Amino acid sequence: MPTYLGGCHCGAVQFEFDAPDIVDVTDCNCSLCVMTGHAHVFVDAADLRFLSGRDGLISYQFGSRTADHLFCGTCGIKSLYRPRSHPNGWSVNARCVEGLTVGRRIAFDGQNWDGSIDGLRRDLGDQ
Repeated sequence: MPTYLGGCHCGAVQFEFDAPDIVDVTDCNCSLCVMTGHAHVFVDAADLRFLSGRDGLISYQFGSRTADHLFCGTCGIKSLYRPRSHPNGWSVNARCVEGLTVGRRIAFDGQNWDGSIDGLRRDLGDQ
């Protein structure tokens, strides 16, 4: 399994993670994902390692206050966060990672989160 390098625009936040050669990317239509352009690659917590900048991340929560949206305190980019859908892992922004090969693009109706989450978990093989 390859190791990928990701981070924010200014380079203050850098991390690496292990994932398959081809990854699924989930596109969510919730208000925050649409505004930030976050394209989800879900990663197990044990497979992600911070290289720098973890202490410089700023947290934002809304709605259920379950997800921990993390933004670089310098450039404001959301390169990863702790998602409500996968609380024991990370959602990495595919747009902030070098060299990803994308397989499936999965549409998720985040505007109807409660009614859609079981379908997403099935699509990702989490159930």
